[in-house]
Amino acid sequence: MTKHMVKAAALVALMTASGGLHAQTLEGKTVDFTIPFSESGGSGQWANFFAPRLSAALPGNPTVVVRYRPGAGSTEGANWFQGQQARGDGLTIFGDSGSTKFPYLLGDPLVRYEYNDWQPILASATGGVVVLPADLGARYDGSMNDLQDEFYLYGSQGATTLDLVPLLAFRMLGLQVDPVFGVDGRGGGRLMFERGEANIDYQTSSAYIANVLPLVEDGLAVPIFTWGALNADGDIVRDPTFPDLPHFGEVCEATDGCETEGVAWDAYRSFLIAGFANQKTIFLPSSASQEVVDMYTTALNEIISAPGFMEEAAEVLGVYEQLTGTAAVTATEQATTISDESKQYVLDWLMESYGISMN
Repeated sequence: MTKHMVKAAALVALMTASGGLHAQTLEGKTVDFTIPFSESGGSGQWANFFAPRLSAALPGNPTVVVRYRPGAGSTEGANWFQGQQARGDGLTIFGDSGSTKFPYLLGDPLVRYEYNDWQPILASATGGVVVLPADLGARYDGSMNDLQDEFYLYGSQGATTLDLVPLLAFRMLGLQVDPVFGVDGRGGGRLMFERGEANIDYQTSSAYIANVLPLVEDGLAVPIFTWGALNADGDIVRDPTFPDLPHFGEVCEATDGCETEGVAWDAYRSFLIAGFANQKTIFLPSSASQEVVDMYTTALNEIISAPGFMEEAAEVLGVYEQLTGTAAVTATEQATTISDESKQYVLDWLMESYGISMN
């Protein structure tokens, strides 16, 4: 068993023996819930959804404040959290994203954080929706064949962030996409799209529901496909939040030159798992005691099992499972592991297309 799985097993045993009770209280305290992104993106939506619910469920009803530490596609904030591992009193929690996992998986030299040091307490799946402006969307017929001759601008946090998935997908579809690197989170990319400075975009489910769906309803944007979701057998299927939209694999199969087998497809699937099947995770520092872990796990279980939670979550986050305890640990370990072949394919592509080296 891994270190995290041993901890999770001990958590279950302790909660069973004690009836799930905890002695610690956070009355009068403030919990800092830090995310390494700006306020405008999907992570901000996600964190602000859970923050008041954590405040209500944690003993003593502490104030839970979402803090934003954007920079380097989330690497700066994650490096900061690595330096907070001694703050295990329950007043410091951290939320990552696929943009945090990807540089770790690829061996980015800017990464100074280690996932094995962090204690996952909640794992959230999510999805993503690709959109075009109305004029281009009118030409979309379920394939990208009639859109391959266009030139696209895409606002990107960076090729080794969560934007790796769209950039790889766009390449597989034969699209001519010029990424504008350095935008401030996916929210920055959305703002470029709204201002007409970019003509292709994607947003995670929560940000799409909150910020892009109104554009769709006003006829200013057209959703064309999702990244897809994984079913129990590990197959890529339609996103349960957007069942009427095809997933990337369906569009790939309908598009000339795009293949749903081979090393490119395997790499796409690997990063889909790392970036979306467990896209956002809440962590405690490594020094947090078992009592603190128990306290948060109990609170989170209360939140996700509360009457009406699934309906409320669907409106803000989408229809996705929220995992705690051993399930959260296992999901995080899967999302931070990749095959050597898929990793090398992506490293070679990053160097060829963008001159990016991880050496």
